[in-house]
Amino acid sequence: MLIRKAQKEDINGLMNLLRQVLTVHADKRPDIFKPGTTKYTEEELFYIITNPLTPVFVAVDENGNVLGHSFCKFIQFSNNNSLTDIKTLYIDDLCIDENMRGQHIGKALYEYTIDFARQENCYNVTLNVWATNDSAMKFYESMGLSVQKIGMEKIL
Repeated sequence: MLIRKAQKEDINGLMNLLRQVLTVHADKRPDIFKPGTTKYTEEELFYIITNPLTPVFVAVDENGNVLGHSFCKFIQFSNNNSLTDIKTLYIDDLCIDENMRGQHIGKALYEYTIDFARQENCYNVTLNVWATNDSAMKFYESMGLSVQKIGMEKIL
């Protein structure tokens, strides 16, 4: 397995994983997520993977098949009244192909992302997890992440 920055030829594999992510969310929260869709289009993906402010990493097998991805964004609040000027790498999405889970690909991809953040002099790495996604919560806790803030809702 190789972990590297995503390339144009990875778009089909990324789309497959994005469908899997959306299915997980739509199954748990059909009131928010539209089944059968993806977060991004192929055109949007091309822009994202070529933008240095939104690095995307992929884990691929020896044939170039995408086994997992980590979508990231740099966040920095410069000259903000109340927030310090720290550089954050936000993990927007981390997914391992449902057929490849349990083989430590997620751990390797997460650690690669953390190493990248360190090289980029980030202060921290943040992400959001849907409260209904128990397996993701357990995974991130096992990676040493702790709760920074909690989003709450009241459905009307």
